[in-house]
Amino acid sequence: MLSKIRKFSSSIFAKIFLIIVAIPFIFWGMGDVFSTGNKNTIAKIGKDKISTQEFINFVQSNELTKNEINEEIIQSLLYSFIGQKLIEKEIENYGINLSDKSLSLIIKNNKNFTKNNNFSRTEYEKFLLNNNVNAKIYETYISNENLRKQLFDLIGGGVLPTNFMVNNLYDKIYQERNIDLINLNDVYKKNLKISDDEINNHYNKNKNDFNYIYKTINYIKLNPKNVIGKDEFNDLYFEKIDEIDDAIVQGENINNIKEKYNLTSLKTESFNEKGEDLKSSNSDETYRKLIKKFSIINDSEPTILSEFENDYYIVELIKTENIQKDLTDISVKKKIINNLENIKKRKKISKMIADINSNNFLTNDFYTFSKKENASIKNINLKNLNDESNLKLDLVNQIYEAPTNKVIIISDLFLIDVFLVYIKEVKNKKISTDNKDYEKYFNLSKTEFVSNLYKSYDIYLKDKYEIDINFKVLDQIDNFFR
Repeated sequence: MLSKIRKFSSSIFAKIFLIIVAIPFIFWGMGDVFSTGNKNTIAKIGKDKISTQEFINFVQSNELTKNEINEEIIQSLLYSFIGQKLIEKEIENYGINLSDKSLSLIIKNNKNFTKNNNFSRTEYEKFLLNNNVNAKIYETYISNENLRKQLFDLIGGGVLPTNFMVNNLYDKIYQERNIDLINLNDVYKKNLKISDDEINNHYNKNKNDFNYIYKTINYIKLNPKNVIGKDEFNDLYFEKIDEIDDAIVQGENINNIKEKYNLTSLKTESFNEKGEDLKSSNSDETYRKLIKKFSIINDSEPTILSEFENDYYIVELIKTENIQKDLTDISVKKKIINNLENIKKRKKISKMIADINSNNFLTNDFYTFSKKENASIKNINLKNLNDESNLKLDLVNQIYEAPTNKVIIISDLFLIDVFLVYIKEVKNKKISTDNKDYEKYFNLSKTEFVSNLYKSYDIYLKDKYEIDINFKVLDQIDNFFR
C-alpha cells in the first residue's frame, strides 16, 4: 500500500511544488519516515507536527467519492497538503501579511461585484449564495491566495531577461538542423537471428508469463422486441428492465430470468482477463469493446446487468480458468521472438551508446557503419524544434539536445523507433527587438528565468526543512477512505 510514495519519497519537494505552483521543480530528498510514532501525527515539518485529523479533514474537503479515491489520489493530496503547510511557514517566516483594509479593497475592486461601476453588496451576497459559500470562507480563500502571490512575487517577481536570454530561447526553438540518419531497426532486422533453442530456453524460464486467466460467460442482449414484444422504448420496457435488475440483485441466475421473461438468443463467449483474445471468430471492433466491458465480471458478483451503447445485457460468469499456453500457440512464439530480439537489440544499442560516450564512435565510424551493414542513410532538414514532418516530436527533441558534429542514438521507450543520427549542421536563429513576436519570446524567456529561480528556491527549502511522514498512519488513512 502506498508503495509509490515510498519509491518517490526522494522527490517530495518537486511533487509538492509542482502541484502548488505548477512549475517544474527539480527532485530533492526529504527526511526519514517514522519508524514508530503517534497515530495522531501524519507528518512533521522540522519540529512542527501535523495532526492526522487535519489531513483527514483536508481529504474530505475535496469531496471525492469512494470510487474516485485511490493510492495515487491519496499521494497527490498528501503532496498538496504538505505543500500548503510549507508555503504557510514561508509566508510567516518572511512576515508577509494582508490587512483587512487591503482585503476589502481587493473584494470591492472585483468586477464581479460591481453594479454601475460601484461595489454592490447585493452582487457580492448573490455570488456567495450561488457558490454555496459564506463570506468568512471566501474572504479567507482570497487572503490566502494573495499571501501566496506575494510570496512567489518575492521569489521571482521583478526579474527581466536580457536580450541574449531571449535570443537564446528563440534559437533553441527555431534553429534549423541538418542530420544524417540510419534506421537501426532495419539494420538489426537483417542481423538478429533467433534460434529454436533460444526460444525454448526463454519459454521454460518464463512459463508463468504465458499463464492466462480466461473467463467464460453467457449473455443476453435486451431490447424492446424480446422483452415486451414491441420495437418501442416505452415505460413498460424500462419497468421490465428494472424488474430484471431487481431479480439479479435477489440472486436469480440468467437461465431463470430467461425462462421467466421468455428471452431468447443466449450467447456464450470466452476471453482473457482483459477482454481480449476472444475464442469466437467475431472480429467486429464494437463486439470486442462490448466483451471488454463484460470482462469486469467476477465470482463475487457472477450475474450482472450491463449497459453498452444504450442497450442492456444480462451477463453471467460460467467459469474462470487458468490456461497455460505453450509454443504451439503462434502468439506465444511471436511474443518470445519479439522479447529476444529486443534483448539483443538493447545490448547492441547499449554498447554503441557506450562507444559514443567514450568517443570511440565518431563521424567516420557513422559512415563506416553504414557501409559495413549496407544501411541506407537518410538526410533530413529539421526546420525547428516542433518539426515532426519526418520524425516523432520526442525524437526531434532528443536531436535538439545534442551539439553539432555529434553522433547520437535516439529512440522511444520501447525501441519501436531507434535511429543512429549524425548532426551535420546547425543554423542558429535570432529575433530582433522590433520583431512583432519579440514580446512573446521575451515573456517565454521570463517564465523560464523565473522557473530556474524556483528550482534554486527548491534547493533552499530542501536544506531548510526536514519532512518526515508517518507511513503507518498514512496506510491506515488510505484504507479508511477506500
